[in-house]
Amino acid sequence: MTAAPDDVCLLAPGWTGSAVAAATGDRAFVRALLDAEAALTRAQETLGLAPRGAGAAVTAAADGGGFDARSLAERARAGGNPVIPLVADLTKAVGAEYGPYVHRGATSQDIMDTAAMLVAMRGLGLLLGDLDRVQRALAALAARHRDTAMPGRTLTQHAVPTTFGLKAAGWRSLVLDARDRVTAVRDALPAQLGGAAGTLAAFGAYGAADPTALPAAYARELGLRAPLLPWHTLRTPIADLAACLAHVTGALGKTATDVLTLARTEIGELAEDGGGGSSAMPHKANPVRATLIAAAARRAPQLAATLYGSLVAEDERPAGAWHAEWEPLRELLRLAGGAARDAAALTEGLRVDTAAMRAHLDDTHGLIVSERLSAELSAVLGRARARELLTELARRAGAEGRPLGELLAAEPELAGVDLDDLTDPARYTGSAGILTDRALERR
Repeated sequence: MTAAPDDVCLLAPGWTGSAVAAATGDRAFVRALLDAEAALTRAQETLGLAPRGAGAAVTAAADGGGFDARSLAERARAGGNPVIPLVADLTKAVGAEYGPYVHRGATSQDIMDTAAMLVAMRGLGLLLGDLDRVQRALAALAARHRDTAMPGRTLTQHAVPTTFGLKAAGWRSLVLDARDRVTAVRDALPAQLGGAAGTLAAFGAYGAADPTALPAAYARELGLRAPLLPWHTLRTPIADLAACLAHVTGALGKTATDVLTLARTEIGELAEDGGGGSSAMPHKANPVRATLIAAAARRAPQLAATLYGSLVAEDERPAGAWHAEWEPLRELLRLAGGAARDAAALTEGLRVDTAAMRAHLDDTHGLIVSERLSAELSAVLGRARARELLTELARRAGAEGRPLGELLAAEPELAGVDLDDLTDPARYTGSAGILTDRALERR
């Protein structure tokens, strides 16, 4: 068998084909490296460190194509990163007149880090678009099902009634938290420029009157934040990316996990629109989108841990710490992007079986409102007697398969008590409606 010429992401259905996958691919990263190099020359030209026309020449060469990602990858082994062969190719493409102003004064990590920030910024912008779709779909579900009663479940068991509206509003709240974190991190992504050891010394040697002005000019060319300091070994931007991307997948994973639980055959309160089939069982409609989101949420924390580990970076530029970031950062971006894409489709097409939710409220023969009955009947019978009676009738309801309300109605002590109201689970959802309304006020 002949090997495929490229990795076609056969084992990555969670993010394959997503917009973020395209924005983080090898070609996209080469594009970001070239953008970083061209912006550096333009910034130096604005400060008089490169002759007029150098920035345009480098930018034109960088935009001209002809940079082979596979060749760069193969040649990167010699120096440990792809910037070194890229600079050689770009310098050749620029030509003799302006070639000396390619990469002048920078170090490879300046360009790699800056390119990573560009890739992240572009990927996060796409991610935010899908998160907005998710929150809008969840807002609609929460409003539509504000008063749809269903069993609340704690420690896997029926607890007290809640509403599906409140559940959907909770999912949305997590998504909005994720959106806010992604927005804050994206807007704070900094350019990187420090030179060989983070002192900007080379730029002074090349004639800059104030080398500290160059990072800000560089950042403006790229649409990134100006760094307060070179951050070669101060990896807060990477740690912030790790945290927000892990939060995104976890927030979406909460929704997916609930859908997986409530879509079980024996529960059937939710279903994906057009679930996936089985290779062996024609009757199945598997919750595939929720499954892929849950898989992303399980992988993301370990990738984030690798990025946090790179905070421990020695000296002024480390050996191995920043190199260890490249693949997990890209994978995190892809996992979060794929999860957001799938979550948008999941929530926009989610099917809610309100009849199943209502039917399940009766699964425990009325015991789901025992908390309410305990409080209400204490005022009629006294606390001790109410507890004694409810304990006995709860046992009988389970043993005899009879509704608790029916057994209560037979008790002479409760003559005149409106048991229909007290034992109706749909009338014991507390402040779920108010809480849902309050959550939906958040924009």
